[in-house]
Amino acid sequence: MKILLVHQNYPAQFLHLAPELRRRGHEVTALTDLTNKRETETPTLRYKFEAQKVDPAACRLGRNYTQQSDRGVVVARACKRLREEKGYVPDVIFGHSGWGETLFLKEVWPEARLIVYAEYYYRGVGADTGFDPEFGAATFDQVMIAQGRTAHLGQALLHADAGVSPTEWQASTYPAPLRRMIEVIFDGVDTAVMVPDGSASVTLPDGRVLRAGDEVLTFVNRNLEPYRGYHSFMRALPDVLAARPEAQVVIVGGNEVSYGNPPPDGISWKDRFLAEVQDRLDLSRVHFMGKVPYGVFVNIMQISRAHAYLTYPFVLSWSMMESMAAGALVVGSDTAPVREVIRHGENGLLVDFFDVAGWSRVLTEALADPDRYMPLRKAARETVLQHYDLRRICLPRMVDFVERGRA
Repeated sequence: MKILLVHQNYPAQFLHLAPELRRRGHEVTALTDLTNKRETETPTLRYKFEAQKVDPAACRLGRNYTQQSDRGVVVARACKRLREEKGYVPDVIFGHSGWGETLFLKEVWPEARLIVYAEYYYRGVGADTGFDPEFGAATFDQVMIAQGRTAHLGQALLHADAGVSPTEWQASTYPAPLRRMIEVIFDGVDTAVMVPDGSASVTLPDGRVLRAGDEVLTFVNRNLEPYRGYHSFMRALPDVLAARPEAQVVIVGGNEVSYGNPPPDGISWKDRFLAEVQDRLDLSRVHFMGKVPYGVFVNIMQISRAHAYLTYPFVLSWSMMESMAAGALVVGSDTAPVREVIRHGENGLLVDFFDVAGWSRVLTEALADPDRYMPLRKAARETVLQHYDLRRICLPRMVDFVERGRA
């Protein structure tokens, strides 16, 4: 089949799928934004999208849809030229619905089977909006704004033939009529790479080396921000380090904002919450690594004695699943996306997202007695092997899902 993969940040969720589809003999082409400089082996076409400044007063709640549909129009026009000038007609189109790229592709290729990656459907109540009271309860306007953000997501799925979500909880955020269109298939963890390794080590920015078996507490996210519980984690650290004088803390993540609002004062979330507790921290034992290469991330997970993972009710991070595969003891927030995977006391530990004292206590206990939690570490890896393994489970299911998409 001719398969077109569409993502403004390609390869993203298609990292493993594209080469596997090519291996099976399909003709795979990628379509991405011109600003995306990532190189892959997939033949790649690029469209040029220059976002127009949106006047919030004029667009009001439609401003998000205006931005996403503008991108959709640009993508559709590029695809229309591709059809008219090159005669290209895919059998299957598989694209992420989050940025509007798939909105009008059926108008270009009505005969193609369109699949969308339905990652998350915003809600005014019951998910991330208003979850954290520190930043204020959700106002009626914020509830309406969150609901307004679903316009292009609902349209994208309605005009597709099927959707796929990585977790049951994320699929459940979609309204029932749309949920019936969605198949749940996780992206998959490469358990041959994310594997326990007693010889693993990590060199810190100051030149010190931490090794598997050392007392290492880890925290990893793309960016350090409230959506991923950075503030709760940092507030728990002073008591943890006071109780565990040999513990070292390794924190991975950038200073930008992936989700939610930026800090109101212009200071990064990282620095804002570090400033709140730094007078009570031995900063020689707290190591901010920034964003690290994937191989370094793997090693960090392999040396972790306890790994803290927190999230609002929102998209589940790949890093949590990968840390489990590496045999880390995950102490996770007791929120719906995490509860889907981690069973307290069986394959990890759960703590209320806002319970700072609870985080300090549980993390201290995890660092103090690693032997006690070894069964949970083994069970965590087994969970991934049984349900989320890339090669044996997730990738074959995803390939079958796409191949069933033949028009």
